Amino acid sequence: MQLDDLYRRVIMDHYKNPRNRGKLADESVTINLNNPTCGDRISLQLQVVDGKVTDARYEGEGCSISMSSASMMTEAIKGKTFEEALSMADKFSSLMKGEPVEFEELEDIEALSGVNKFPARIKCATLAWNALRKGIEHRHD
Repeated sequence: MQLDDLYRRVIMDHYKNPRNRGKLADESVTINLNNPTCGDRISLQLQVVDGKVTDARYEGEGCSISMSSASMMTEAIKGKTFEEALSMADKFSSLMKGEPVEFEELEDIEALSGVNKFPARIKCATLAWNALRKGIEHRHD
């Protein structure tokens, strides 16, 4: 199996079987963002205890890339401090720019690496990550 095929399967798995889709029952930070270019929208909820993301959920509509990225991101940031989550967001941003990135903690997220070849789709992939940044900035205010 070619790497592109594997990546496509990982993306479609997260799209068809989303992780962490839904709402948090407890009080949380909610961030709503949309991508007016293509109509993708996300509502990201973060549950934060002592500066650590203890849970993350999302709802939204969009293409397979934006929704898969949200699924992957919410899986990856659970249990991370704000600094660790922001570091992951920085790595993802570098990935979208085509820069080399170490993937130890990014797991399935590497499957989105091919998106950087399609500039119009980068905003789809980064929507959830931008919501994460906005949520963390909101918590620091």
